[in-house]
Amino acid sequence: MIAVHYDRGVYLPECDHLWLDPRGTRPFAFISHAHSDHTGHHQRTILTEPTARFMRARMGSSGKVQHVLKYGEEREFGSFKATLLPAGHVLGSAQVLIDLDGERLLYTGDFKLRPGLSSEAAQCVQADTLIMETTFGLPHYNFPPPSKTIASILEFCRSTLAEGSVPVLLGYSLGKAQEILAALMGSELPVMLHGSIWQMTRLYEDFGAVFPPYERFEPEQITGHVLIFPPMTKNSAILEKITKKRVAMITGWGLDERAVYRYGCDAVFPLSDHADYGELMEMVDLVKPSRVLTLHGYADQFALDLRRRGIDAWSLTGGNQLEFGL
Repeated sequence: MIAVHYDRGVYLPECDHLWLDPRGTRPFAFISHAHSDHTGHHQRTILTEPTARFMRARMGSSGKVQHVLKYGEEREFGSFKATLLPAGHVLGSAQVLIDLDGERLLYTGDFKLRPGLSSEAAQCVQADTLIMETTFGLPHYNFPPPSKTIASILEFCRSTLAEGSVPVLLGYSLGKAQEILAALMGSELPVMLHGSIWQMTRLYEDFGAVFPPYERFEPEQITGHVLIFPPMTKNSAILEKITKKRVAMITGWGLDERAVYRYGCDAVFPLSDHADYGELMEMVDLVKPSRVLTLHGYADQFALDLRRRGIDAWSLTGGNQLEFGL
């Protein structure tokens, strides 16, 4: 089996010392997507073109030496070959398939299997080792159909506007905000985007994404508009100045019973760009690995569920690391 280590990132020492989504700065790293918890100022990077563009816009850099791969393109890197596959998380997000002397390892990064409105559909391949992110790795995390959640979001926006208030939808600037915007297609609701979201949306459009009409946020012209803002602005002076508003958080954690109180919002809608529990299990079934290594979220619990099914599975970031013997 390909040797796998974990230290604030997955490390493959036999594969030219390649790191997968490491934190900090590394000599050679694969970056699955451009969310800040997966990026870094590395010397050499393997990534997709959209991820490189988003990183340059957000960080000013995407690595001193970039190996930009198209989906499905196999490229040789010294001792191993790498192929990038769509992950379905945000535009340009990728899984990486590593081939080392005929042994295959698939690393997912953040992913989802159900189709999204603003990202490429995920693809699955068979591999000997599957390293997967398990953010929602508990059985009760089964998301409702996106169409049902979107209908609820539209009703929230229309009812808020009807009462003379401003609906504010909170979602991350890269990925979630564009999914929210795409969900408003055909609704004829006027939309304004926070500046950071407007910038990322323009980059999405450079790669062919299509959205309903929108404007950049102008505080003097918000009447009658739906606002899409990043979560970090919830208590900002900009929103505090809007006296009549209703605020909704858009997150998979909306399935939690007390999510409205946790986020301090008027509503929470469980529209997620991550795989739910059922999709995590489906991914294992599709890849058919001999070994599964889990990361983040409920990594321990999900690995235990897999072992109960007779699958060799261990958490890289949970309490069984000593048992796994890294």
